Amino acid sequence: MSRTRGTRPTRPTRPTRARGSRPAALGTVLAAALLAAALAPTTSAAADTRPSRATALENAAHALADGAAGLGPTSAQDTHVRDVLVDPDGTQHVRYDRTYRHLPVLGGDFVVHLDRTGAYEGADRATARTPSVPSTTPAVAAPRAADLATADLRAAHRGTPLSTVKARPELVVDALHGAARLAWRTHAVGLDSLGNPVARTVLTDARSGKEIDAWDALETAAGDGRSLYSGTVPLQTTRSGSSYQLKDASRGNTYTGDAENKTDLCILGICLSRAPATLFTDTDNHWGTGTAADRSSAAVDAQYGTDETWDYYKEVHGRTGIAGDGKGSYNRVHYGNKYNNAFWDDSCFCMTYGDGDGTTFGPLVALDVAGHEMSHGVTSTTAGLAYSGESGGLNEATSDIFGTLVEWHAANSSDGGDYLIGEKVVRSGFGEPALRYMDRPSRDGASADCWSSSVGNLDVHYSSGVANHFAYLLAEGSGAKTLNGVSYASPTCDDSTVKGIGRDKLGAIWYRALTVYMTSSTNYARARTATLSAAADLYGSGSAEYAAVGAAWHAVAVG
Repeated sequence: MSRTRGTRPTRPTRPTRARGSRPAALGTVLAAALLAAALAPTTSAAADTRPSRATALENAAHALADGAAGLGPTSAQDTHVRDVLVDPDGTQHVRYDRTYRHLPVLGGDFVVHLDRTGAYEGADRATARTPSVPSTTPAVAAPRAADLATADLRAAHRGTPLSTVKARPELVVDALHGAARLAWRTHAVGLDSLGNPVARTVLTDARSGKEIDAWDALETAAGDGRSLYSGTVPLQTTRSGSSYQLKDASRGNTYTGDAENKTDLCILGICLSRAPATLFTDTDNHWGTGTAADRSSAAVDAQYGTDETWDYYKEVHGRTGIAGDGKGSYNRVHYGNKYNNAFWDDSCFCMTYGDGDGTTFGPLVALDVAGHEMSHGVTSTTAGLAYSGESGGLNEATSDIFGTLVEWHAANSSDGGDYLIGEKVVRSGFGEPALRYMDRPSRDGASADCWSSSVGNLDVHYSSGVANHFAYLLAEGSGAKTLNGVSYASPTCDDSTVKGIGRDKLGAIWYRALTVYMTSSTNYARARTATLSAAADLYGSGSAEYAAVGAAWHAVAVG
């Protein structure tokens, strides 16, 4: 979140973003492996001789390739292993899910059974029908499916006011309810008047819009947590025996662990040891107390921040996961001792949060901090903006922009959207109400409102001010205004008046510029070109949006 170099005004040290580290040298790894082997217990003659998981998978794959029960993959259908079970006598059971043209098939799952030698014995399948639909293009749009699911959720809880209601549609092929058909499977969630989570899964015909089925979705692992900064929030967790794990299978198995106040030991980019990420567990799926005295409260904030960042990128930009590959990252909380930092680390693909010293900062697990830091991961896997000079300022600004948009998208009443960075984590010792201000960055005493030839010499957290100012002007326009109860007064460097085009269009333009046009060396001049190209792609070169991008850059002395 803060600088590690550049001019240093007299003010408290801000948290810094850690850079990725390289893996340990081969010799170190080999030595560790030899030591582990030497210390390993001697296996007895009565060792388990059952087939391994890998062997069971290989046997099942051969059975499918040989045409067992007509279950093998085709040009339109594919299978994915969900589970493997090997009985004590060596009998093997491999469970599969099915896709049709890359869409999940409800009712397409089956289990292949093999004897102890690996010979095919039979299969159990959810439905006997072979799924096939004439088209995978829906006639009903995703927002309409979301609206229908939201209405169903409210109807199921008639008489109870719901808040923070969200719906997430996903295209599937439904083979469970008669002949196969294209459908939207939509998960709708919200909070009741007591802050407890409610959820429904609604299946809608994607051609006609008629509801096929709906059911409550809290039967296994939908919990809630009392956070430090965002109130009581819904959490998707994983049941494990009689307890729950703070791991979200619906978001790439993202999880949150306790660093146990330990730190990483890294020398010259080689990490000899890392702080742990001991997975948080809970017996009743109600996490935290909303106070720092309960170590799981900070974990609630971290997991919630990850959830909201995942949802923002997926719902707004169609990006599934930080790297766009559907895989989740993980969080470490309680890192170090009174550590005034939060950082994203590419080498572990993880987020790390300190508890703060209590005077300058509190626990650094606020929603916009989470969105900011994880957006460094998005930048790393797209434009790869170098973390120095003007490109470094653009890197930091990208995280401020998307962290802010994540906060607005979450629409959390306890931590409403604003253009202040880190306002929840600062304490009286910091001396200011926020880390940074997007409407007038110079309010922090160090950041630049306007571009000049010396901007690249500033620390990246201060040179970012030019792009932050541009982003605010593009979204909200110049002048004085109050948004969500926060007052802003954004000037322009050329005394012009800028009319904003809204946060959604700002996000769309910046995301396309970042992922399509920016490179590691992009500076402010080229960022202007990249965002104009993005605006032309999205809205046309003669559009009001294209003109607004040019005007906002001119207003911060770029172009």
